[in-house]
Amino acid sequence: MFNIGSSLHEARTRQNLDLEEMEQRTKVRAKYLRLLEDERFDQLPGHAYTKGFLQVYANALGLDGRLYVEEYNSRYVTGEDDASPRLPRGPARSPRRRRERRETRTVGVALAAILVVTAFVIAAWRFGGHDEPQVDGVTPATRSSASTHSAQQRVTVTVRAVRGPSFMEVRAGRESGSPLYTGTLEKGQFQRFTKKALYLSVERPRNVVVKVDGLATALGPSGTLKVAGAKTVSG
Repeated sequence: MFNIGSSLHEARTRQNLDLEEMEQRTKVRAKYLRLLEDERFDQLPGHAYTKGFLQVYANALGLDGRLYVEEYNSRYVTGEDDASPRLPRGPARSPRRRRERRETRTVGVALAAILVVTAFVIAAWRFGGHDEPQVDGVTPATRSSASTHSAQQRVTVTVRAVRGPSFMEVRAGRESGSPLYTGTLEKGQFQRFTKKALYLSVERPRNVVVKVDGLATALGPSGTLKVAGAKTVSG
């Protein structure tokens, strides 16, 4: 027996990863990852979702997600939540009938497992980040060239106040574009924006950490940043 939440938290902090980075990696929202680390499982959508989130999160940290699901089952899941179908008992049968019964049960378990995986993928899409979850064998491998090109142009900019408060303004496209955020970012708070192009102006650039698609980006002396697709310009 081991502590599920504390071991996940320890593995993440040991690798110097924050919850926002793990959200992008797992496509599961940071608030649900925090609930896993705090073992507040009663605030998650249900056993099936919780086990799916546990396995994805543990695997993303280089742990064995299967062990975390087994530990969760042994501690929190009762018999009525078992996904494996139970066949009614009957009178003693011949060895051939028992063998056929075992084969039928095996097929039933396999079908139930497929349904559980499918439910998890749907949950990850609904409760995950803003992007479509990439799951081998589920996400279509081919897309139209137009949609692929559009997705490649989108960038995610994260701004976190780490040393103190700072007034910040974010606009879509360019300096004269539509405002997306205007206000003071207090210490410990963060904002995330996903657009094709962004203009960022920070009053106290030394108080914040800016990441573009997960990579730390330094602001210029004026505290401005222009992002257009893969191109980033600090001012």
